[in-house]
Amino acid sequence: MSRPSPPPGTTTPPTPPVPVASAVPATSAGPLASGGPPAPGRTAFTLRGEVACPLSLTVADLRERWEQHHAEVVFDCATSGPRRHTFEGPLLREVVDEAKPVFDARRRKDRSRFLLAVTGGDGHHTVLSWGEIDADFGNVPILLATAMDGRSLESAGSQLVVPTDRCGARYISAITSVWVGACAVPSRPAERTAPPAR
Repeated sequence: MSRPSPPPGTTTPPTPPVPVASAVPATSAGPLASGGPPAPGRTAFTLRGEVACPLSLTVADLRERWEQHHAEVVFDCATSGPRRHTFEGPLLREVVDEAKPVFDARRRKDRSRFLLAVTGGDGHHTVLSWGEIDADFGNVPILLATAMDGRSLESAGSQLVVPTDRCGARYISAITSVWVGACAVPSRPAERTAPPAR
């Protein structure tokens, strides 16, 4: 049905724009729910800390430079119950190896002192031990995901995926940094001297 022409000498009011739904931000409790538009400055992350070769990596780098592993995960979300997702990406251990952590790779005890702190675009962060991902210890296949449920994460940013976790609290969306470093030896508390006898 055609719209009637306005009377001569009048103007047609502009058509109001159709509202566009904004992307729902990822929560710290689990993986990013949708691809969404790219977040400025969040599609690349830094790998830094006690490493010989700090890196800046994009999802494309992760996909092109390392073997892609597949993980089907189910985790309990506190608000929506069980969530099922399929992820692809390189192993965190293999990516960090390229940055050359400054431990003695031949000494297991030296490697076991190291920690990894992963931070996401929403400020959420988590800490892992090197022992969790080391083949001589936990050997957990933790991923830096490049795709979720068959969709590329190139615009959303890589995600930390811990397939063995029962809940999704350690899933980090839109990774901005991975820090690697040794845990300092806790200082020994000062010894208390016994009070003099009376």
